[in-house]
Amino acid sequence: MLRISLARSAGLLALIVVMSSATFTHAGIIEQACNASERQARTATLCACIQAVADQVLTPAEQKRGAAFFKDPHSSQETRTSDDPADEVFWLKWKSYGEAATELCR
Repeated sequence: MLRISLARSAGLLALIVVMSSATFTHAGIIEQACNASERQARTATLCACIQAVADQVLTPAEQKRGAAFFKDPHSSQETRTSDDPADEVFWLKWKSYGEAATELCR
């Protein structure tokens, strides 16, 4: 499981505070997917936060792959249950990202 140190967590939280008070013209792929989703819990602040965590934890390619889950949640289950070793590696990293985002973006 991916562990985020206290110093790194504090750095991420500081980044999130700065981001929430600034206006950005370019949102990341996770943030865009989050904002476009139909989930009731989504807010602009939450979407910006999970993007900030993604930028720290996931590569751009992993972000692109994970962003597709917002539009097609079933594809996440296909990845989770896949026998492909590459899917398993991605899924474990995506799961760790989700845990970190949950912890930091409440």
